[in-house]
Amino acid sequence: MVCVRTSFGVNSFLKQALDPADPVEKVYRALEKIEETRGLNAFITVDKDGALRSAEELKHKIRTGGKTGRLAGLLVAVKDNISTRGLRTTCASRMLENYVPVYDATVVEKIKMEDGIIIGKTNMDEFAMGSSTETSFFGPTRNFFDHSRVSGGSSGGSAVSLATGAVELALGSDTGGSIRNPAAFNSVVGLKPTYGRVSRYGLIAYASSLDQIGPMARDTLSTALLLQVISGGDPRDLTTSSREPPNYVEEAMGGARGLRIGIIKEGFMNIDEKISAKVYDAIGVLEKIGCSVEEVSFPFLKYSLPAYYIIAMAECSSNLARFDGIRYGGKRVEGKWEERIVKTRTEGFGEEVKRRIFLGTFVLSAGYKEDFYMKACRVRRKIHDDFKLLFRDFDALATPTMPVLPWRIGEIVSPLEMYMMDFETVAVNLAGLPAVSVPAGFVESLPVSLQLIGNHFDETTLLKLSYAYECETGFTRWLKTG
Repeated sequence: MVCVRTSFGVNSFLKQALDPADPVEKVYRALEKIEETRGLNAFITVDKDGALRSAEELKHKIRTGGKTGRLAGLLVAVKDNISTRGLRTTCASRMLENYVPVYDATVVEKIKMEDGIIIGKTNMDEFAMGSSTETSFFGPTRNFFDHSRVSGGSSGGSAVSLATGAVELALGSDTGGSIRNPAAFNSVVGLKPTYGRVSRYGLIAYASSLDQIGPMARDTLSTALLLQVISGGDPRDLTTSSREPPNYVEEAMGGARGLRIGIIKEGFMNIDEKISAKVYDAIGVLEKIGCSVEEVSFPFLKYSLPAYYIIAMAECSSNLARFDGIRYGGKRVEGKWEERIVKTRTEGFGEEVKRRIFLGTFVLSAGYKEDFYMKACRVRRKIHDDFKLLFRDFDALATPTMPVLPWRIGEIVSPLEMYMMDFETVAVNLAGLPAVSVPAGFVESLPVSLQLIGNHFDETTLLKLSYAYECETGFTRWLKTG
């Protein structure tokens, strides 16, 4: 990919990216790729008929000289916890195995309005609860680089669908790292936007104060383009911001020289030295192109993991109460209403979801709410304030995205050990900040990524850094080694 930083460069990128000469043929090629890589289990539902219908409509529009949208001809994979009208949306759970929504999420509406072609729904951890896509009722998604290893989670299917080349764009959701984690494990770009930048209407909630839909792609400008399309206020989601999003593609090309990066030293503690070395090398590339780099301390980072899991599980226990077989979810069962609820939830939820509901109910109970939930909320406020102080002196902060390499499927059986894998990412969600995961190279033939954290509503700085780094390293070529 040619890296340029002019308005001509924006036009060149859009012309190259949006080449809908024969969108129908493109869909057929994508369907072949999905079939070839079916063993990776990236998709739960492939919408062959819907994708071909959209491609035919776009082809007719092009032939008749109609105006095409910003995503014309681009293929999009959608995580299976985002509502799609008439297309099965399961949350990778037996509870919603046959659920077909009657409405589109706002982000899906926006993609369709811009002529993006949605080709299917991707695999994930059940109800987005996990870090590996191993908790899916439909089986785990396999890592693109080593099929015996995990894809990361919970948006593992979206990341792998990109890595295989089946699609150019994908949507994930990020509650505590669920976009950045699988992006890191499959060497693609994943951006978690500021809380409120993108509407959550139509996202099946896990933890409402933490969840955020975000874009994933193989390169920075494609990520920026999808973010531009899905961003903006939504009257159906009152947590969204009314501020107008910038032109992210154009801004990403603005150059990163002079930007100040703070390296959070606590983010490099107790992780593999080979991973640290790769991430420091990536930061060195940014320093080489003119960014200033300085190590900083964030002592409260170590409290982010317990605070996150207390808050997330509390909110999950509340949000998932609706899945009782009466209002939502499950199959029709006989008996008294209490018996129906118990049977539906016992059979419909997997072990990890049950575990989080139990723990969340416990921390919200009358005797323990002050000891656990309220303390976690105070820690969250402290983390938010500490980030705010750091952004007085820095434009972005840097850590590894993941503290470990992708592990073998089934290797980690301890829930606590799995939760520890989110150490680098959860603080971002607690503070509502944007962050991006960018490929940083390989250790033992497995991908490593750099996480860049930005100030509220400053995705632009992250995209500038990501694009400048991509121009220096050409990291999109690394996927060809898979």
